[in-house]
Amino acid sequence: MEPLNEAALVAARDCLGVRRSESVLVVTDAHRRRIGQALYEVCQDLAREVLYLEMLPRKVNGEEPPGAVQEAMKSVDVVICPTTTSLTHTEARRAACKAGARVGTMPGITEDIMVRTMRADYHRIARLTEQVAAILTAGVLAHVTTPAGTDIRIPIGGIAAIPSTGLVLEPGKFGNLPSGEAYLMPREGEAEGVIVVDGSLAGIGLITGEPVKITVEKGLAVKIEGGKQAEEFERTVASLGEKARNLAELGVGTNYMAEIKGTVLEDEKVLGTVHLALGNNVSMGGTCNVAFHVDGILLNPTLEIDGRQILLNGKMLV
Repeated sequence: MEPLNEAALVAARDCLGVRRSESVLVVTDAHRRRIGQALYEVCQDLAREVLYLEMLPRKVNGEEPPGAVQEAMKSVDVVICPTTTSLTHTEARRAACKAGARVGTMPGITEDIMVRTMRADYHRIARLTEQVAAILTAGVLAHVTTPAGTDIRIPIGGIAAIPSTGLVLEPGKFGNLPSGEAYLMPREGEAEGVIVVDGSLAGIGLITGEPVKITVEKGLAVKIEGGKQAEEFERTVASLGEKARNLAELGVGTNYMAEIKGTVLEDEKVLGTVHLALGNNVSMGGTCNVAFHVDGILLNPTLEIDGRQILLNGKMLV
């Protein structure tokens, strides 16, 4: 079996638990066709029925798929989405889960990422992810600093964290593949400080020049500064209105096999990193519904929850 198909088999059989009695839908686009086809092929030996839908690539993370795809997602037991941009924070994904489907989203996945990261021990990743999620859930205030200049205080009291373990085995559940992160939405309208994105930024890729500096006041990104990559990011955010400026997510990577490569699907899972996102937080229980959710990866972060260090200069202390 080819390495890509071996990785696809782990995703479908182990992470999503596809069974002989179930129906599976693979949603992909032209840029991720080989991955979609690998998943389609391995699922034929696992499931009762397998469907394959290829759509035009969406323009931004969080943009909805076509109506026909949305309807199909609600009609199967398992949905697997290797796509160019993210379907994780969409109404289509939420509706599919509400209808009882298990959904694995793979935004920006590449063959290299697939083959490398799907070889991880997801039970080991799950244990650490659950531990970090429990600390976040019990916390009141998160404080993130980095050598690049990040210094932001994020109220999180009363917010339940989500452990994205890579094991999506129950009806109505969802998660990224590859996985390994614990994340939650900040309390809306309360975060204050500066974020300096120096790892990578969804839709932009690796930060190659000047870091992207984001000033946050009352939970909104009021200023985005830096070089050409910052200017490009600011244009995108400005085109979508104030909701796109919402500080939507605080996440902690827990996957020991992931590496910073410029694809946020993998980058945000790297053990020892923190990521912060702007835009949609509805999937995490928030009220900010916008067709935009973009994560920025911070290198060598120190993360304190109520004064307890969880990360120190990128070293996991849990």
